[in-house]
Amino acid sequence: QVQLVESGGGLVQAGGSLRLSCAASGRTFSSSAMGWFRQAPGKDREFVAGISWNSVATYYRGSVKGRFTISRDNTKNTVYLQINSLKPEDTAVYYCAATPGGGSYFIVGDYDYWGQGTQVTVSS
Repeated sequence: QVQLVESGGGLVQAGGSLRLSCAASGRTFSSSAMGWFRQAPGKDREFVAGISWNSVATYYRGSVKGRFTISRDNTKNTVYLQINSLKPEDTAVYYCAATPGGGSYFIVGDYDYWGQGTQVTVSS
């Protein structure tokens, strides 16, 4: 079992930055691939970024490359998402997710555990 709690969301102006955190509990965190997803009102949940258990591999959706950075600290059981140069279209609830069993980083259904989400709102 992995429990996930996101924090760090908020209201920012376009061009601003936020750092999202996802604190995990459970023994399998350090061996789990992790992902960040987001869901805007009326839209499907979409992949944003993923990171392997050992931080060797990272993945991003095209629209966030160069602006978002995913990282993790297995000693703190925490995964981060640094978001820079925010745009109004980044407005969404951001979720972190864990997939201890592996699978695709990009597919919602391949993740076993989800946090409750943190709201990011970007004003223009």
